[in-house]
Amino acid sequence: MQNQNFTTTLLVDQSPEDVFNAINNVRGWWSEEIEGSTDKLNDEFTYHYKDVHISKMKLVEVIPNEKVVWLVMDNHFNFTKDKSEWKGNKIIFEITEKDDKTQLQFTQLGLVTEYECYDICRDAWSNYIKNSLRSLITTGKGQPNAKESDFNEQLLQQHNK
Repeated sequence: MQNQNFTTTLLVDQSPEDVFNAINNVRGWWSEEIEGSTDKLNDEFTYHYKDVHISKMKLVEVIPNEKVVWLVMDNHFNFTKDKSEWKGNKIIFEITEKDDKTQLQFTQLGLVTEYECYDICRDAWSNYIKNSLRSLITTGKGQPNAKESDFNEQLLQQHNK
């Protein structure tokens, strides 16, 4: 049976605490367009990228220096027939010590190859995790999507009506 989710892994010299703190700094590696808190159990936040992707997440598991799990409460893509792909998925960050390094395993439970967005989402997550988040962990600076000003405010207001 085929794996029913997307996973990618990285290994860094930094501590599990450094990795955990970087994961929770979502604005530092995913997008500066995050509304809400991103670091405590039951926190909810909204992510959006132009009018292409809007997502609402809830932190449903937070074990300091070991694990963070987001539940995708709502999601909208403007480029797929099924606009709600991802809804109900879990995004899991698992931190373990391996030899003298820290391993981060990222999994989107439910991101299946049958999804219309699979290739785009796989490539995007691979970039965010292996490049932006890795950079935030190792240098203190990631490459998140930049803030986009008034356009996004209007978009969020329309989506939240």
